[in-house]
Amino acid sequence: MQRARSKKPSWQINIARERIEILLNLAKKEACVHPERCKRYVELARKIGMRYNLRLSKTTKKSICKKCNMMLIYGKTALVRLDSKKKNLNIICKNCNNIIRIPYRSGE
Repeated sequence: MQRARSKKPSWQINIARERIEILLNLAKKEACVHPERCKRYVELARKIGMRYNLRLSKTTKKSICKKCNMMLIYGKTALVRLDSKKKNLNIICKNCNNIIRIPYRSGE
């Protein structure tokens, strides 16, 4: 017989959201100076999100490299290029050279 899963209390979920925000803000500040610390902050924020079943916003997801957990700051830790042939925005992580492709369409 399986145990019924209970939902976490709302006060715990609110604390988890606050901690994720704090960790991501610290990661943005430390990205250029201490890259290893930045990675650890992002890793912790993701773990908290998984434990409490919280999703990161779209903008936050796009600002994190999935391969190396580095915060992508355009011009400092990431390169941004437009691929006009394939209609993609390419974000290249300077740490691991992972390419994130975001499709776009020109105004028709």
